[in-house]
Amino acid sequence: MLAGLAVLALSAVPGHAATHGKASTHKSSAHKGHASKGTAQQSGDPVVMTSQPGSALDKQARILNAEDLASAARHHEKPLVLIGSAPLSTTGKSIGLFVQVQSASLCGSAGCSTDVYLQQKGGWTKVLDSVSGPISLLPTTHGIMKDILVDGSDRWIWKKGTYTDTLVATDLPGFKTSIRRHQAAMKKSGHPVSE
Repeated sequence: MLAGLAVLALSAVPGHAATHGKASTHKSSAHKGHASKGTAQQSGDPVVMTSQPGSALDKQARILNAEDLASAARHHEKPLVLIGSAPLSTTGKSIGLFVQVQSASLCGSAGCSTDVYLQQKGGWTKVLDSVSGPISLLPTTHGIMKDILVDGSDRWIWKKGTYTDTLVATDLPGFKTSIRRHQAAMKKSGHPVSE
């Protein structure tokens, strides 16, 4: 796992976007085969995430991800916090904070995930939860908010105050019940769970 974390740390190099997602209890963009026609060819401006210890955004990211940091500390780990920021609106007034917390206990086989927060009314609101892979801001918009492309094929659009996935997941009988049982078991064992 240490070799994996060394690879993850390379994403902190300026000019490289973060490329990994969190444990399997979180949203992953590993469903490339279901991308809508033409999405895979889309590209945008990559969101570059770096380690910025002591900066104002790093301090805010640590507050917003206090639960994940505490979980890593319980495992005797000192996680790497990567951050990036970019205007999410076409007006440039809505700034997005992209946060990825990297540690052995928080990252699964798909890597480490990224959360996206939007600065609103003096605070930060999570508008995209736990996605895996490189993130780009597309030139296309919904409302005045830029579309987000995750892992080259998973397009997220602004809808009703948050980002919504455009890929349709298959509704398998009992699938949601199975996920709820898994999340309940994870909570009992003290692992963080995104709902």
